[in-house]
Amino acid sequence: MIIGKVIGNVWATRKEEALSGLKLMVVRREAACAAGGPYGDDSFVAVDCVGAGIGERVLVVTGSSARMALRTPDAPVDAAIVGIIDEVKVPSEE
Repeated sequence: MIIGKVIGNVWATRKEEALSGLKLMVVRREAACAAGGPYGDDSFVAVDCVGAGIGERVLVVTGSSARMALRTPDAPVDAAIVGIIDEVKVPSEE
């Protein structure tokens, strides 16, 4: 799973039929212990399964897990937003 932040959305008037009605969001990967700082410039498109909005931190699954989240095994999807994160706690290493 990946922790990321939604930084935009994708509008596509023509797309594969299996993607019809799905919301596509641009997500930037974040480090788990960062307080919102991006982890490089690693951004990607993910299908939104939970109604996430721009600026929200999200939990993303990739690969076959993304298709399972959609319950559409034939959809051409390799990333899906499956959760909106309220808080991340990482204990300090002392």
